[in-house]
Amino acid sequence: MGIKKFVYSLYETSLLNNIEKNDLPKHIGLIHDGHRRYAREKGLLSYEVSYRIGINTFKECLSWCSNLNINHITSWLLSKENLNRPKEELGPYYKVLEELFKDFTTSDTFDDYKIRFVGSKELLPESMIDLISKVESIRSIGGKELTIALGYGGRQEILDAVKSLLEEKYPSSKNSKELVEKITDEEIRKHLYSPNSPDLDLVIRTSGEARLSGFLLWQSAYSEFVFNDVYWPEFRKIDFLRCLREYAQRERRFGK
Repeated sequence: MGIKKFVYSLYETSLLNNIEKNDLPKHIGLIHDGHRRYAREKGLLSYEVSYRIGINTFKECLSWCSNLNINHITSWLLSKENLNRPKEELGPYYKVLEELFKDFTTSDTFDDYKIRFVGSKELLPESMIDLISKVESIRSIGGKELTIALGYGGRQEILDAVKSLLEEKYPSSKNSKELVEKITDEEIRKHLYSPNSPDLDLVIRTSGEARLSGFLLWQSAYSEFVFNDVYWPEFRKIDFLRCLREYAQRERRFGK
């Protein structure tokens, strides 16, 4: 082991020793940001290289969470707005994502995961839609829950939830007052993309951007946010542990 790795190992141990297990989040949201900036700064010839590094980081992050018994992960891999990017950017990313999703179906790494996808999936390429259905069919049961936000927008989720609620409860109602009185927090929650998942405890966004950009607006109402300066492809275990340490040091009051 080189000196650098040895020092990192000591630091990781120190970070872990300063985090009580009871202070760990149960549900983490990940906003993977910074792939393109990373590629430009490193002089990479293609964004695809950066995307592949980012997917490897994602897999490593899942193992970090698993080792700490953090069993609910929601990962935002593609926003609805991202779908408007040029084909020369989306094409390589779709290719890398499809490879990841195939891995979901074959690798025993994901045997204990229930995997589901949320977002405007109908806007994705047909080959990816078919693959998503296959993943959700094969990984429909598990002790851990992984939610992949793909073509996802927070405003769209809330809009879809309200429409679904109205269609279910009042398909032919013309009484607007009745409708308004029946729309409650609990009823809307039942119609969100992941109604049975707990609210987010911690949201981590990389690349230094300090905004949510519409990520799980309803579920993150009382979440803690940690904005990390590192680009996602460079996100290390010590960066992850620092985020957990910051979370553990905060006092959560849930608006009280």
